[in-house]
Amino acid sequence: MTAPSPLLDLDDAASVAAADTEGAMRAVALGGARVRSVAEAVGEGLLDRVREMRPRSVVFVTAGGRAARAAAVLDASVGPQFGVPIVHTSAVPPWVGSLDVVVVAGDDAGDPRLVTAADSALRRRAELVVVAPDEGPLRAAAAGRAPLLAPRVPTPDRHGFLRYLAAGVAVLGALDPGRALALPDLSELADVLDGEAARNNPAAEVFHNPAKSLAVRLQNHRVVVAGDGPATTALAGHATDMLLSAAGSSAVAAGLSDVLASATLLAGAGELPPGYDPLFHDEELDGPAPVTPARVFVLATSGSRVATARRLGALADAELVTAAPDGDELAPGDRYGTGDSEMTSRAVRGPAQGERAEMEQLAVLAVRIEMAAVYLRLIGGR
Repeated sequence: MTAPSPLLDLDDAASVAAADTEGAMRAVALGGARVRSVAEAVGEGLLDRVREMRPRSVVFVTAGGRAARAAAVLDASVGPQFGVPIVHTSAVPPWVGSLDVVVVAGDDAGDPRLVTAADSALRRRAELVVVAPDEGPLRAAAAGRAPLLAPRVPTPDRHGFLRYLAAGVAVLGALDPGRALALPDLSELADVLDGEAARNNPAAEVFHNPAKSLAVRLQNHRVVVAGDGPATTALAGHATDMLLSAAGSSAVAAGLSDVLASATLLAGAGELPPGYDPLFHDEELDGPAPVTPARVFVLATSGSRVATARRLGALADAELVTAAPDGDELAPGDRYGTGDSEMTSRAVRGPAQGERAEMEQLAVLAVRIEMAAVYLRLIGGR
């Protein structure tokens, strides 16, 4: 199985490596290293100021981008189980005071919104944690008064999602010393992400490479990325962000319920007729141009994939994307819809023993999607 592209054969590892002139594959593969760097910062005592604190709330202030995506995923996955409210906003709320923890996160240390948020939190005597580059006005605003989790592994800003996610996990873990939450150990999570990067390396053939396989299935389709729950829907937003910024391919993020409600609109007009050529198609003579069904990629975790798989029969072209353990991932042909409505045995199999925690699965999916976006760009996007 190879990529249907005249530009590049994804099974030709040397050509793939040579085509990646910007080092995007390496940047994605360093996801584990970015998480490990946060674990090292925590081990050095950077978050000791907030450790075992009993706050009234934890407020994540972001200015958009990857930091906002990570905060949304963290809030959706951990918020319902956390002992105090988790608030995600773009500015420090007026009620914040000395009983609250404020996390200010972003890529731009000169962003006036982040600088204002940090200054406001400190003036109100809230405990502040800054997740941003150690430079500029933000550094000056927080100097000596708040811990600063700066990036230690230099990579493009568009690959910062995992660092922000790890920083959020670290802060919540410091506030939850009893481990009441199902938060992953950051060092172990980094090892898992390294393993995912190894599976997605250029030398692995498409059929055995989850990211290459996903890129092939994304190519030349109208794409909708859906989440089957709040956390996976938030992750779908990151997926479409990466498809646009890393591959130049547009896609729509939505919740699965909204997608199912729009199944008729997404169905299109079926397969393209034989001999159809968009260059010579005249709508006045030949009628409206046919539209192929949108392909829906549904993100799911182990706890929900069985029920989610059963819901996909209403969609013309849909695929379930999970962070299943080795040997239990859905194959490229395991689709659900009018053309292939029978669910495979792997899709309806229950959670395996030793199944990964939800946060770990979300992080693995993030690495896989980011690498798939890179491969999609190399084979010509859409």
